[in-house]
Amino acid sequence: MVKEKRLEGVADVQDYSDRRGMHIEIVVKRDANAQVVLNNLYKMTDMQVTFGAILLALDDGVPKIMNLKQILEKYILFQRDIIKRRTEFDLKKAQERAHILEGLAKAIDIVDEVIATIRACRGGQAEAKQAIMDKFGFDDPQASAIVAYRLGQLAGLEIEKIMNELDELHARIKDYTDILANPYRIDEIIKLESREIAEKFGDERRTEISAFTGDVDDEDLIPVEDCILTLTERGYMKRQTVDTYKAQNRGGKGIMGMSRREEDYAKTMFTCSTHDFILIFTNKGKVFKMKGYQIPEASRTSKGLNVVNLLPLEQGETVSAMVKIPEEEDRAYLCMVTRNGIIKRTAINQYDHIRKTGIIAINLDEGDELCWVDVTDGERKLVVATHDGMAICFNESDARLIGRTARGVKAIQLGEGDYVVGFAVAQDEKQLLTVSETGYGRKSEFSDYRVQSRAGKGLINYRTEQFGKVAMIAPVDDDNDVIMITTDGIVIRTHAEQISSFRRPSKGVKVMKVKENERLATLSIVDKYEEEEEFSAEEGETAEENTEE
Repeated sequence: MVKEKRLEGVADVQDYSDRRGMHIEIVVKRDANAQVVLNNLYKMTDMQVTFGAILLALDDGVPKIMNLKQILEKYILFQRDIIKRRTEFDLKKAQERAHILEGLAKAIDIVDEVIATIRACRGGQAEAKQAIMDKFGFDDPQASAIVAYRLGQLAGLEIEKIMNELDELHARIKDYTDILANPYRIDEIIKLESREIAEKFGDERRTEISAFTGDVDDEDLIPVEDCILTLTERGYMKRQTVDTYKAQNRGGKGIMGMSRREEDYAKTMFTCSTHDFILIFTNKGKVFKMKGYQIPEASRTSKGLNVVNLLPLEQGETVSAMVKIPEEEDRAYLCMVTRNGIIKRTAINQYDHIRKTGIIAINLDEGDELCWVDVTDGERKLVVATHDGMAICFNESDARLIGRTARGVKAIQLGEGDYVVGFAVAQDEKQLLTVSETGYGRKSEFSDYRVQSRAGKGLINYRTEQFGKVAMIAPVDDDNDVIMITTDGIVIRTHAEQISSFRRPSKGVKVMKVKENERLATLSIVDKYEEEEEFSAEEGETAEENTEE
């Protein structure tokens, strides 16, 4: 199948099978998803076989198709009947044996008279048996046993055995009678015998009972787990687990986030689940739809796979924004902001059906690019920040709902040479984090940004002449971590609570050491990851002394 190109993603197949068993090693291509390859092996080979089971059985002579519960109930009824008939059989045998022993015990008490009666008979055993039946009142089974009884068994020890066996039979008869009279006892016997069978013959289940019908989808064998999607400026994308980056103290130098080509750096990071639907927007205003697991997983230092191998992008087209499609029905809008300050608000259900080749998300002016996309509920306050330190806050309703392919409206009036560097949706429980290219940052309350009319110049957010240009803004709270990335590809992860709060337009505190020819390029907000810090105080190192891993 690999040679015929029916099984994709396999680089090599090595067969190490011998007399000890089957052993095949399958080497997966570097850019392939191993779980998808494994799933295709399950579907296309007999490595895993799925078969249907129709529980057709005779119920009182009538054929019926039953479900699992019904057939278990019928099995229990059958077991009850089995135990009842078995107990009745055992009870009858015990009563018959006890009846004979009772006759023997009675005969032993009058053994001299019984012997004399037998000796007086001139015929065979039949005459002797009839004689003791007539004289002592024994019935036929008892008389037959007495006649066949040997004189040697009249010793005291043999007589004691008879009496002990008789007592044991009386106890068993009582127990059998109680079982037949008490259905609860029958069910307890079923449980006991089932456990004994399980202990004697039980082993690990080799099959899985599932209600699934039809072909297996690619994602059925892929575990649901949180991950971080990373995108570089040159268009390399990868997926990692959330705990890849350990938290360090504020002001550290960070760890190497990925190997990179010269002048390439990570510009976008996004947290999602492997089974979430992701909307991927390009700078030219197109949108694609993928599952989280479809983005290849890579190591922390790997640059990942170029998006041109994942999406059918045009010449000069790059991915600029990614959002997770929400499950909540009240979060029903997509707000898009361009580099030149245009905002567009559209109902998210207009993007339900997206072709593999993508669809138009927004029509752009010449020279403009789509840079930010977020999900809103229609009642939020929106903040747009610029590279030169301006910011504007306005009500979401000021950006009227428009169609999927429309252009949008102006969000902020930009100064000469200025452009938008960040877009945030205001949240009561969060603060707005502003980070400069020089590695300084601060948190401010959203209330510091008074609501204005859309399309104005806005307020001063950061004094860039003194502190450096603004790199990015993002809403955070104490349950978040901030992952910051420089143009040299250095990554640091810091608890948001370690970044101090100041009023707009303060400088803030040092959040990351940035070299002279380096600048802080972008940041991502993820859930807090609780673990020992990369560098401990016991080792005598301060936050400022942290070195590159």
